[in-house]
Amino acid sequence: MTDRPRTPRQVADAYVDAVCDLDPIVGTQLGTRPASDELPDLSPAGLAAEAALERSTLAELDRVLAADPALASDPVELRCARLLRERLTASLDQHEAGEGLRALSNLFSPVHSVRQVFSMMPTGTPEDWAVLGRRLARVPEAYRGYLATLTEGASRGLFAAPRQVHTVVGQLGEWLAGPYFAGVVAAGPDELRSELDAAAAAADGAVAEVRDFLRDSYAPRAAGTPDAVGRERYARFARAWNGTDLGTGSGLEDAYAWGWGEHLRIREEQRTAAEQVLPGATPMEAMRWLNEHGESVEGVEQVRQRLQSMMDDAMTALDGVHFDLAEPIRRVEAMIAPPGSAAAPYYTRPTQDFSRPGRTWLPTLGRERFPLWDLVSTWYHEGVPGHHLQLAQWAYVSGELSAYQTSLGSVGANVEGWALYAERLMDELGFLPDRGARLGYLDAQQMRAVRVVVDIGMHLQLPIPADADGALAEHRGQPWTPDLARAFFGEYCGRDDAFLDSELVRYLGMPGQAISYKLGERAWLQGREAARQARGADFDLKAWHMAALSQGSLGLDDLAAELARL
Repeated sequence: MTDRPRTPRQVADAYVDAVCDLDPIVGTQLGTRPASDELPDLSPAGLAAEAALERSTLAELDRVLAADPALASDPVELRCARLLRERLTASLDQHEAGEGLRALSNLFSPVHSVRQVFSMMPTGTPEDWAVLGRRLARVPEAYRGYLATLTEGASRGLFAAPRQVHTVVGQLGEWLAGPYFAGVVAAGPDELRSELDAAAAAADGAVAEVRDFLRDSYAPRAAGTPDAVGRERYARFARAWNGTDLGTGSGLEDAYAWGWGEHLRIREEQRTAAEQVLPGATPMEAMRWLNEHGESVEGVEQVRQRLQSMMDDAMTALDGVHFDLAEPIRRVEAMIAPPGSAAAPYYTRPTQDFSRPGRTWLPTLGRERFPLWDLVSTWYHEGVPGHHLQLAQWAYVSGELSAYQTSLGSVGANVEGWALYAERLMDELGFLPDRGARLGYLDAQQMRAVRVVVDIGMHLQLPIPADADGALAEHRGQPWTPDLARAFFGEYCGRDDAFLDSELVRYLGMPGQAISYKLGERAWLQGREAARQARGADFDLKAWHMAALSQGSLGLDDLAAELARL
């Protein structure tokens, strides 16, 4: 047939279109289905349809490559083919292991994605509100499908751990305190008031059904499910987040040892920085002092405005000097995350046509006062030059690559690695002259190193290193537990208890994701240094940045090598 894909990029883009049909939330995220009022099938049948699409796409990719051997010598097509094959096989490994039947965590589970899509929908006209209302009316059906999936997993003995269940039950309780969906439609037009209110009431009722099911039915059956997922499951998850197989040989142990070394190295930098903030103070003492006496912002709207100006200022300072930014990329919005979110700030990418801009989101956790020492580096990570510059640039060049390479093909280690590299870059370029903000940057670096240690350590139950001190000194050689990880985290991270508790649940519920930051940053730094060595005096950092941000997604199998060639 003449309309069949003829290149790997066409295969990849056909896959993106098919995914948007199966999962309309993805279409909204990408902006390719602006008027969609549908939600995905979250039942076991929906999971099976996604897996069938992945299998058929891999078969089509094989057919295309076999039909035209010359494609194997085209670096652009080959890069896309490698990415597509690696991502889909990693996803199928998860499906075949039944992971979708127990997908529950405090951050990226289906129950959260259904809620989040409403923050991405336009509301400028009555017709926009009508579309939103029709989609809202589908929430109960979507959540029933999700409960059917969890029930199917339970029948096979596949459960999420109780810690995840109890955390999500608490989050859903916060949503219902609003109630959340009633708040979503509060600003809707009067002529649609009855329809919107009825849809919101049904959606909030469905949230209550999910909460009650998890609390009263699922949690008792999940009792005894361990937090740690073990080596086999962890290796599958780590591949999905990092785009490389760390499960063979000593890959995970090597990453664990490297993360411990980074923890020790950064700790020495923190000690020097703490002395500059408060002479004689330890890093933790200096960070507590900054919480009380450092610069802060009072008020939720006031901190949102401060974060917005921070990104705008960074954009102005970097554009034309260290980056060349197209006009659509220069727009980014600071937002406040809705109640019941996890504690970590996050970013949502723009639509492919930039009709919705990239946005950073700050969870307030009920606070009204916001110390700035730990927000500056974080917003370089989430916004500019971090997630926003990379993911908005991907949208800008998607026509030159493929929609897949710049959207669904994202690899966590690439994306989070760039954002952590962006924090380091701003330190290198002198954008952290404030001593408190620089200690905040080092705290962020330490947090990512600790993540490598505790994530691998907890899930594989590796022994605590022999040179551990402080709270871990008496536990040297013992296997990591969540309680020991929390104590270690609290000893070396300056964030508050609510943040640390949320983070620990996140690591246990999303194995392998936490290591992607530091492993990805390492690949970005290795690639930059190799390119610098290869080009010598001709190395141009701005040109390298733009070339690196314009090649789309790559996993750790390819990232450093491809960056070295630029």
